[in-house]
Amino acid sequence: MDGRHRLKVWDPWVRLVHWAIVLLLPLQFWSAKTARFDLHVAFGYAMLALVAFRIAWGVVGSDTARFSHFLRSPAAALEHLRHVGRREAPVDVGHNAAGGWMVLALLLLLLTQAVTGLFADDGVLTRGPLAHLVGGAWNDRATAVHVRVFWVIAACAVLHVLAVLAYRKVLGRNLVAPMVTGSMEVPPGMQARAPRMGNPALAVALLAAAGGLVWWISTLKPASLFD
Repeated sequence: MDGRHRLKVWDPWVRLVHWAIVLLLPLQFWSAKTARFDLHVAFGYAMLALVAFRIAWGVVGSDTARFSHFLRSPAAALEHLRHVGRREAPVDVGHNAAGGWMVLALLLLLLTQAVTGLFADDGVLTRGPLAHLVGGAWNDRATAVHVRVFWVIAACAVLHVLAVLAYRKVLGRNLVAPMVTGSMEVPPGMQARAPRMGNPALAVALLAAAGGLVWWISTLKPASLFD
């Protein structure tokens, strides 16, 4: 034995949101490109519910899920990246200082895309459930932002994947396995306290509330597409 031990880091709720988003992003792109807009809208509702839940869980959830745990100063993020370049970055329990900002950026971008989709209107067949509440100019703005933000999200996703590969190559650390199993391998000599996991009943209640809110929003669409 070399003194390594395993530590539970990620709760199943964080992992559920993470992998569901990984699945939904290409499905949203595919459904839009193939004009399967009923599916595209359904995927968008699912994304909005997941992001809403993840934001709430980032306030009251497990230690490693909380924004207060992983959001540090921009200077700390830059210092972490410098350490990575020197192959001496410390092992973090949860998101590192740079990764924390990427998580926040992705959540805000996904929220922006989902919300603008609610007000978007392509003028032909697809109209968000709240599009009738604003004027045509705002519909056009929402539609434009909805389309363009996707490419920003895609760029951030690629950057995220490259960072994961760099950690594997430069530091020899596997960041994917902990997001699958929930546990990470702690190196010898590292004294780390196991993070507190969130209440499962609270997670279920928040997920149900997020889903219920999005379902209610979906019912606000007029009975006729052209009303």
